[in-house]
Amino acid sequence: MTTDSILTSQDGAVATITINRPETLNALDIPTLLEMEKALDKLERDDSVRVIVVTGAGKRAFIAGGDIADLNSRRGLAHYEEFAEVIHRVFRRFETCDKPTIAAVNGWALGGGTELVLALDIRVLADTAKLGLPEITLGLFPGAGGTQRIIRQIPLCRAKELMFTGDMIGPQEAVDLGLANKVVPADELMDHVREMAGKIADKSPLVLKFLKRGLLHGADMPLSAALPYEQSLIGLVLDTDDAHEGCSAFLEKRSARFEGK
Repeated sequence: MTTDSILTSQDGAVATITINRPETLNALDIPTLLEMEKALDKLERDDSVRVIVVTGAGKRAFIAGGDIADLNSRRGLAHYEEFAEVIHRVFRRFETCDKPTIAAVNGWALGGGTELVLALDIRVLADTAKLGLPEITLGLFPGAGGTQRIIRQIPLCRAKELMFTGDMIGPQEAVDLGLANKVVPADELMDHVREMAGKIADKSPLVLKFLKRGLLHGADMPLSAALPYEQSLIGLVLDTDDAHEGCSAFLEKRSARFEGK
């Protein structure tokens, strides 16, 4: 699928969504967000896709943030009912997607770019990447879920520092903070991501779905509720053909062939 602002491609079981607005450093506006949502919906329904990669067009930016002129065009209620409503829904769709997602951060991921990274499962950064939540410098604050996701992922004092100062951080600092998984040379970024995605795609898509749901929903539960929730999920997993295929393959000393059943 190809649109003006979103490109999608597929290599085996790995699909890639590319935000394609390099002239604006891949800034997000409502049409782009809606196209992202359509692309995700289509890929999530496609059984041939097992892992979804998200990246930006060009070498400078993953997503440099929201489209500032667009944001400046409306006042509070209109923003709440239009842009904010859409971006929250779309980012939550990525966060709750039943298929593993990987951010291939090829450059600046600022504002909404960092907020989308926070909603994706695994984050691989080019050594040229920059992350940050600079909204405070515009008289704003992160309003696409950033204030809530980041305090659940890194120490509160560091989250406050990033949001209060608006400072950007480099890729290794992002990894050290726990915001990302690894840093790789920029010209090797997609090779590394495809290798990781391929390794994940070899696993059972059905079990990955149960695992993702367990991690997502369990994180919001007290431990006393999360443990029985996990217990019920592993029971469901043992009703799948893939679980028994994996165990049989181990006992028979062969590679497992997972079919998502």
